[in-house]
Amino acid sequence: MKKIFLLILFLVIISSHFSWGIAESKVRIKEIVKIEKLEEIQLFGYGLIVGLDGTGDKRGVTFTVQSVSNMLQNMGITVNPEDLRLKNVAAVIVTATLPPFAKVGSCIDVTISSIGDATNLQGGTLLLTSLQGINGITYVSAQGPISIGGFNVKTGGTSTQKNHPTVGRIPGGGKVIKAPLLHIPLKELSLILSNPDFTTATRIAEAINNDFQNNIAYALDAGTVKINTPQKYQKENSIINFISQIENLSINPVTIAKVVINERTGTVVIGENVTISPVAVAQGNLFVTIKSTPIISQPSPLSQGGETVTTEKKEIQVEEEKSRVTLLKGATVEELVKSLNALQVTPRDIIAIFQALKEAGALQAELIIM
Repeated sequence: MKKIFLLILFLVIISSHFSWGIAESKVRIKEIVKIEKLEEIQLFGYGLIVGLDGTGDKRGVTFTVQSVSNMLQNMGITVNPEDLRLKNVAAVIVTATLPPFAKVGSCIDVTISSIGDATNLQGGTLLLTSLQGINGITYVSAQGPISIGGFNVKTGGTSTQKNHPTVGRIPGGGKVIKAPLLHIPLKELSLILSNPDFTTATRIAEAINNDFQNNIAYALDAGTVKINTPQKYQKENSIINFISQIENLSINPVTIAKVVINERTGTVVIGENVTISPVAVAQGNLFVTIKSTPIISQPSPLSQGGETVTTEKKEIQVEEEKSRVTLLKGATVEELVKSLNALQVTPRDIIAIFQALKEAGALQAELIIM
C-alpha cells in the first residue's frame, strides 16, 4: 500500500506544474491586531473542589487537608487535620482571562486544573475562589459546578477515558468584582500584530492611510503600527468611532510557510505557501513473516511409558519491497494536499514524508514538531 501511495502521490506532484490559483483571503484588521494598553488580563487563584465521588486528593496531599482545615476553622469549626480523611475534595488552580472593559457584575468562563493526585473532577463543585492578576489585585470571584467534557470509568482491571478528567471549565462561573482601569490613548494609537511581519504591518498602514486619505499611520517595526489620531477624533466620544473604522478595514496578511506536526495526536497542518524543491525520493518496506507450525510426536505402538510430545517449528521469512526513486520538482502544497486527500493516507505517513523532506533540505518551509 505504501509503495502504491508513494508512486501515485509523486507522479501526481510531478505532473502538476500549475498552482490552483487560490486568491489571498482578506481579513479585517481587528482580527490580527490588538491595541496597546488595552490587552486582556490573565488571572489565577487557588481553590477547592468538593462533592467528588471518591476521586479527590489522597491523604498524602497535605496542602488539601490543610486548606480544608483552615476553611472549617474560618467557619468556627475546629478540626484536627490529622483526623481528616478527604476523598471527595481536590485542590485546584483556577485560571481565567479578563477581557478589556469588562464591567462589574459581568461573567466570564474559568478553567480548573487539579494540582494534587485527584483522578477525576467530574461532578465536583468549585468553592468560592478569588482570582487575581499579576499585580496582586483581585478582579474576579469564581464558583460553581464543573463540566469536564469527558469521563474516566474504571472497573476491575480495565478503564476507559475521554478527554482529561482532571481539567474542567465553568462557563460563566467567574463574576467580575473589580473592573480593570483602562484608558484609550487619544493622540496616538499603537496596533500590535498577533503575528509580526514587515509586509503585513506595511499593508495595515497603507490601508489606514488610503481610507482616511492622509498619512496618519506608519509601520514602526514588524510587530507595531503607529497611528497619529486626527484632531477631530481626539475626544472620548469620537475616538471609539475612529478605532471602529480602522478595525473594519480589510487587508491581505502575509502568511509564513510552515508545516506544524503533532506526533502525539497525528495532526498535520500545512501552510498555503509551502513548496518543495527538486529532490529524489526512495522508500521501501521490510516485511518480516514468522510462521509457527505445530509438530506432534507420538510414541511407538505397544511402547510403555511413552508420551505424546508437541513441539513447534518456526520459520522466518524476510522480504524487502523494491523501492521507487521519484523526482519531486517545485511541488506546491495545493498539489500535495490534493494527492493526499485522494489517496486517504494516514497522518503518520504524512509526518514521515515531511520529516524526510526537511532533513534533505527540500521542504521550503519551517517545520514545527509539537
